[in-house]
Amino acid sequence: MAALLVLFFLGSLAVTLAAAAFFARRLDRIGLRLGLPETLLGLLTALAADAPEAASAIAALVKGAHGVGVGVILGSNVFNLAAMVGFSAILCGGIRIRPEALAVESAVGLAATLIVGALVLELVGPWAALALLAAVLVPYLTLLGLGPRRAPAPLRRFFGEPHRPDHVLVHGEKVLVPALTLLPALVIIVAGSTGMVEAALELAHRWSVPEMLVGIVVLAVLTSLPNAFTAARLALQRRGSAVVSETLNSNTTNLLVGISIPALFLTLGSTSALTAFDLAWLLLMTVVVVALFAQRTGVKRSGGAAILALYAVFIAVQIASAAT
Repeated sequence: MAALLVLFFLGSLAVTLAAAAFFARRLDRIGLRLGLPETLLGLLTALAADAPEAASAIAALVKGAHGVGVGVILGSNVFNLAAMVGFSAILCGGIRIRPEALAVESAVGLAATLIVGALVLELVGPWAALALLAAVLVPYLTLLGLGPRRAPAPLRRFFGEPHRPDHVLVHGEKVLVPALTLLPALVIIVAGSTGMVEAALELAHRWSVPEMLVGIVVLAVLTSLPNAFTAARLALQRRGSAVVSETLNSNTTNLLVGISIPALFLTLGSTSALTAFDLAWLLLMTVVVVALFAQRTGVKRSGGAAILALYAVFIAVQIASAAT
């Protein structure tokens, strides 16, 4: 029976990752054809690649596995910083971003982390957290909606590199048809993530593995692989603005969709000392990543190695905590 569960888990994982990778590539391609700026492309890619993490977290919370649900999101966000920025910087030799883009993206990302951290620690309620997130995200999305041509002059460089539109208006062959394939891919992602959580929880119960470890290490890493793959591809293409936008927006989306909105209807469970550590480490790594990008040379290979080292400490703490 355990062997069948393992096969089911691996099959669900493979289907989820394949659908998420397809979704992210197709959405990026549509954005390029429409001539969208890099920052907006990063946001769209983050929304596409985040589906496995959010779906897995919600599925776990619905089943009452609160530690797994919160763990998937916090673990995914820490892994995103390590893989999407740290590993990508080592892979391509370095990542740079315009100061204007870094200022806006980091302000939104850090604010969202602090707000949802306060929610998880029960310092604010779900509705108050959503109101605070709206105060941060609505101006950000409004700025994105204005675009580089209508945005205030000091913020026009925030959007990163522009792209020449390459879409076809007649019958919409180059945009409409690819867009129609996004919904089936999203359905597959949700179904695969649900199956993956079911199998992982059952295996954890059979093998006496702590649920928190399953969520914050196993599911967090595996469901974040589409993000890591996409960020590496963008970094190799020297699209630094898109990498940073995808990374920080991915983390913000996870916190919003995977924790804040479900908290309106589902309990997040009691807060443990490990959860408080995870939140603090996520905030620390976010600050470190922002500080490295603030350098004139951006995040070089040495900076990427430092980020990966911080992630290694995070994993070591999770394993040590599970062993006690």
